[in-house]
Amino acid sequence: MSWKKNLIVGASVAGAATLTIHLINKFVYFSATLDNLLSNPSGSYYNWKFGNIYYTKSGEGKPVLLIHNLSTFSSGYEWHLIKEKLAKTNTVYCIDLLGCGRSDKPNLIYTNYLYVQLITDFIKRVIGEKCDVIASGESGSFAVAACQNNPEIIDQIVMVNPSDIHHLAKSPSKRTKTLTRLINTPVFGTFLYNILTGKKKIRSVCMEKVFYHKDIVSDGMVDTFFETAHSGNASSKYLFASLCGRYTTVNVKHCLKDLNNSIFILTGDKIEEKEETSSLYKEILPSIEIEKIKDTKYLPQMEDPEQFLDVIQTYLL
Repeated sequence: MSWKKNLIVGASVAGAATLTIHLINKFVYFSATLDNLLSNPSGSYYNWKFGNIYYTKSGEGKPVLLIHNLSTFSSGYEWHLIKEKLAKTNTVYCIDLLGCGRSDKPNLIYTNYLYVQLITDFIKRVIGEKCDVIASGESGSFAVAACQNNPEIIDQIVMVNPSDIHHLAKSPSKRTKTLTRLINTPVFGTFLYNILTGKKKIRSVCMEKVFYHKDIVSDGMVDTFFETAHSGNASSKYLFASLCGRYTTVNVKHCLKDLNNSIFILTGDKIEEKEETSSLYKEILPSIEIEKIKDTKYLPQMEDPEQFLDVIQTYLL
């Protein structure tokens, strides 16, 4: 009988532990979204085939599409310091990618091709004409691939600190696929995700990696990133799981070599490895122009918006 008793006790302990973790997950979601920092009544939604896509539109002139970096705490908030000033000369569309910010976060595998489809459909059906694209981080690869697939939709491309070409060339492995499955599991996968995207972790990443000037990392910025990473409750983890699995990568060399568009790369001059990264892009497509944004790292549009705008307007106008 003792083994039955042990089995019952073990099941009870496991059930209690699962319930406790579930309640912790719920608390994280509640605390992250309590202030509702992402609310923006001026925005609209594009009803795309895989979910509703949040975007804003402002200004008049040649259309420019702003695409934020692909991470679980990224959204159109990344552009909030420049988009209204850019709107004085252009029609500015600022999008939250599927799985990010205020857009839907469906339970699916997020791939590079998924985002290429999204950008293509958004330009065709919402913008309705050829536009310039400013894309941050890994999202630069989506813009390049979309342009290669359909040259008629994009004019000029500005990539802000684009991802390393060698990183983008990595395909999913057994290990990364296992990690994706682990994060996607209910309760315990969500708990792991919450640990990896906690507020302290986000602040640490911002101060040590994302920004050169640590003093600009405010509580409001961290709170907004934290809310972005947890809005939608457990559904916030699905993009993160796909990123860990390397499902969003693409062979950008193949895409770049066929392009005739004007392409510019802006890099933060305080990221040492970015000089090598930019050079690799230029080796593939020698016509690419490279500009450094002084005293910035990965998000120069937030760290020095005035300098960033000066450079952007030099290239796009």
